[in-house]
Parts: sequence; C-alpha cells; structure tokens
Amino acid sequence: MALPFFGVLVACGLAWMKLRMIAVWVVIATIALTLFLFRYHATSAIDINL
Repeated sequence: MALPFFGVLVACGLAWMKLRMIAVWVVIATIALTLFLFRYHATSAIDINL
C-alpha cells in the first residue's frame, strides 16, 4: 500500500524538474493504482482463525 505514496513522490520530483506533463500522467496512474488496490483489498475476504 506504499506504492501510491511513491507515485506521488515521483510526480513531485518530475514536476520540480519541469516535466509537468509526465508528472500529470504519473499522478493519473497513481490514482488508478490506488483505486485498484482499494478494490482488491476492500473486496477480499478476511480469513481469521481463532
């Protein structure tokens, strides 16, 4: 679940280096990754054995 944070960090670095369009695409990819991870984790069953 740390991947979205790394994506935003990369996008900030790209924006700082004046590569703004690439940074925008990295942010869009990061949002898509976050939604995918949320869907995967929110719909998976929790197997708890007590």
